[in-house]
Amino acid sequence: MAKKANLVAVLDIGTTKTSALICELTEGGVDLIGFGSTPSDGLRKGVVINIENTVESIKGALEEAERVSGCNIRSAYVGISGGHIRGQNSLGIVGIKGGEVDSEDVQRSVEAAKAVNIPTDREILHVLTQSFMVDDQDGIRDPVGMTGVRLESKVHIVTGSVSAIQNIVKSVNRVGLEISEIVLEHIAAAEAVLTQDEKDLGVAMLDIGGGTANLVIYYEGTVRTTAVIPVGGHYITSDISTGLRTPLAEAERIKKEHGCAYTPMIPREETIQVPSVGGREPRDVSRQILGRIIEARMEEIINLAYKEISKSGYEDLLAAGVVVTGGTSKTEGTAELTEQIMNMPVRMALPRAIGGLNDKVDHPMYSTAVGLVMYASQNMSRKVRNSSESWIGRTCRQVKKWCLEFF
Repeated sequence: MAKKANLVAVLDIGTTKTSALICELTEGGVDLIGFGSTPSDGLRKGVVINIENTVESIKGALEEAERVSGCNIRSAYVGISGGHIRGQNSLGIVGIKGGEVDSEDVQRSVEAAKAVNIPTDREILHVLTQSFMVDDQDGIRDPVGMTGVRLESKVHIVTGSVSAIQNIVKSVNRVGLEISEIVLEHIAAAEAVLTQDEKDLGVAMLDIGGGTANLVIYYEGTVRTTAVIPVGGHYITSDISTGLRTPLAEAERIKKEHGCAYTPMIPREETIQVPSVGGREPRDVSRQILGRIIEARMEEIINLAYKEISKSGYEDLLAAGVVVTGGTSKTEGTAELTEQIMNMPVRMALPRAIGGLNDKVDHPMYSTAVGLVMYASQNMSRKVRNSSESWIGRTCRQVKKWCLEFF
């Protein structure tokens, strides 16, 4: 297989599916050149419960993506979520050397904020800067170059279970891939569906997946809260299977073809045909009954998300309302039910369009995968910018700092 420069590969390892995307970074943006997706049954609520099944799922998606792209992939950005994920805000304070803030001071303040008591069975995944304060001036996004004596940084720290992270790493490594970075799926999906205006105004994004639903709140352009709701679309399928006494595969089909999460939208006289088990004849069932089953579980997911929003303290600051994405969000009536429960404007979101084979990922179930590509491309661009900084520029800043300190 051919090897190309400027390639980025991502893996979205979910409870119901694994998606692999291979993209080429161009001057005009990002082009999708390889795509693969296979069913997944090695995870539960975003956590690996069967290594072998997870490896096979990753292998199948990756091989398909490599075949389509004609490229051989050696490393990938990998998404992670699950009930083990925790987010917390922290504060770091340092003195400003030389009276003027430089990048080293910023780094020290962030390191001070990271110095919180993290249990030994947990690992830091992200330290997301929220804002800075120089002396008594707060709400600063970039303090470099400002004059003061004290620098304070506010950050959001995301941690995960060491064992859960290691099982993801082990599964990916066993298909011959190195991990470029493990990325929280909340952040990835947000990159794909949120605009900068929404992040600035204040917005909550709810990504309803198969095993879990991910919630992230942005305000003034930065992450303020992250949470995992331990219920997803697979639970709705299971409820339908039990309530209508039909096989799981048929329940999933019925959910996609006839499901509605808001019963006032369903005509009372409408019926659907439901296959039975054990060779029995199919039955005609009122679509209202199906709707009540779906609505009850969807209400639970949305209420749990709303509880997290209320607990965050940002409920009254979300001028951009709520953005809902993820495969389960395609269920008819999801927007109406969310608006009724949260009493906020709701937008249903597809992932932002990218170049190349975009039609393959033009569905909310691929928001996380597309977001991982965008995160990876931004990360690679940052590295290029940082590496291109001249030695002379760094030396001049250091000399200036020495002069301020000694004269």
